[in-house]
Amino acid sequence: MRCPSSLRQRCEHNFPWEGRSLDPITHALASLTLARAGKNHLPRYGTAMLLFSGVAADLDYLSYFAGPAIFLRIHRTFLHSLIGSALIALATAAAFFFLNKAPKSKDLPRTENALRPGFTFGVALLVCVIGAGSHILLDLVSGIGVQLFWPFRAGWIGRELMTGFDPWILALLATALLLPELLKLVSEEIGEQKKRSRGRGTAIIALAILVLYVGAKAALHRQALELLASREYHGRPPVSSAAFPLFAAPFTWRGVVSTDATVEELQVSLLLGRDFDTDRSFVRYKPVPSAALDAGENTQVSRTFLAYARIPFATVIRVEDGLRFELRDLRFVPNDTSPENIVARVDFNRNLQIQNEELRFASSKSP
Repeated sequence: MRCPSSLRQRCEHNFPWEGRSLDPITHALASLTLARAGKNHLPRYGTAMLLFSGVAADLDYLSYFAGPAIFLRIHRTFLHSLIGSALIALATAAAFFFLNKAPKSKDLPRTENALRPGFTFGVALLVCVIGAGSHILLDLVSGIGVQLFWPFRAGWIGRELMTGFDPWILALLATALLLPELLKLVSEEIGEQKKRSRGRGTAIIALAILVLYVGAKAALHRQALELLASREYHGRPPVSSAAFPLFAAPFTWRGVVSTDATVEELQVSLLLGRDFDTDRSFVRYKPVPSAALDAGENTQVSRTFLAYARIPFATVIRVEDGLRFELRDLRFVPNDTSPENIVARVDFNRNLQIQNEELRFASSKSP
């Protein structure tokens, strides 16, 4: 492998917060912003329903504790599919519908009841569908994608337009929620008594900005891909290319280009005046065809991994008792410690008989 000095730090270290999945905090803030935008159009418990249905799909993260094989099978599959999202919406709506039917010691104030719609199961279900749908929409444009049509059709759907922890989105949603509260404190301090639908307009503007931000990122992503596909890399034309977002850098992308003999990584800056020099890429040479390579790729663990990986890259190395075959996904930066960064490993003896095959988290410290 070859890495120029200007990219050495980028090649050897992982940036913080570059997880592949949008974090639950952002999903929660998005749900609260939707609730603020809906304001008095929501039924009783509307905010709670939006919040729970908008975050519940990330419960599949608990599969991490069952190991990489189970995590790969469960994470962003059932709960992130159309069927799973529908079940989340139905279960949440039913729970709050029965909660609303329970005897209450004190009802809402008459003025508030007059403004709210009646609490029916249909209204509750609509609110929960919006919450669950917002989660899926955000995950479709961030991270590894989702298995939207699971279990009827295998395959990951989505575009990596944003990092898992996008500070710009987080700041936008947090501002939309906190700014009205700050203005309320100021108005109370100066004695203003005027009743307002506090924060609804701010929330609507924030959601509109969020849509524009995602659209702009999609346009920048397309531009980065076109730039990567238009050049040669050390005299070799690209066979395929991909661009991945960087933390807090909306105009800069991490490009990964595959040629007939190499896989090359380089930064793509779309800011005016920035050069795009393909000779400054980090080069990985593809492995030479061999019996060990073929044997490793034909194992069950490799087939499972290849159905998941975006940019699979194989290596074969000699170990004390034979050979070790590994498959990694180069959409993840070196030393990425996110749970989604999974590696397939197969150990052979000298006669190419399988001694061990497993999926493992790349962050695992075991040998």
